[in-house]
Amino acid sequence: MSWSHATFLVAVLLSLSLSQEVDSAAVPDDKGTTKATDPRGPLREIFMPEAEAANFFRRRSRRAAKSQDEIDAEQRQVLAADKRKRENHEEQRNEFENYAEEEHDEQDERTRESTEQWREFHYDGLHPPQEYNRQST
Repeated sequence: MSWSHATFLVAVLLSLSLSQEVDSAAVPDDKGTTKATDPRGPLREIFMPEAEAANFFRRRSRRAAKSQDEIDAEQRQVLAADKRKRENHEEQRNEFENYAEEEHDEQDERTRESTEQWREFHYDGLHPPQEYNRQST
């Protein structure tokens, strides 16, 4: 990187940091909409106010117990993933069963045709067909 690019980059970063518009990565609060009328819901919130973001890690350390809401949300995600996996496996199993049944039917048909051809070729015309020419004891 040349010196001109480096100085330009530093100038852009300096101007952005001194800008009044860039205060934090927080979503501005709209006075007209409330959380109850927000169609996105509480699960869709990505950004949080700067004060909450600063205190987030202080309130919850790595070893702190999870709240019941967090445990429930994680459990719902696990159950949803299990359901999708189960449906996928069931669909794959059904497809394989259909394929195996078709293959079995085709093999039965080929075997039946080859048996009929063998019987027609070896039939001498003097005796009844072989299936009726069995010795009974």
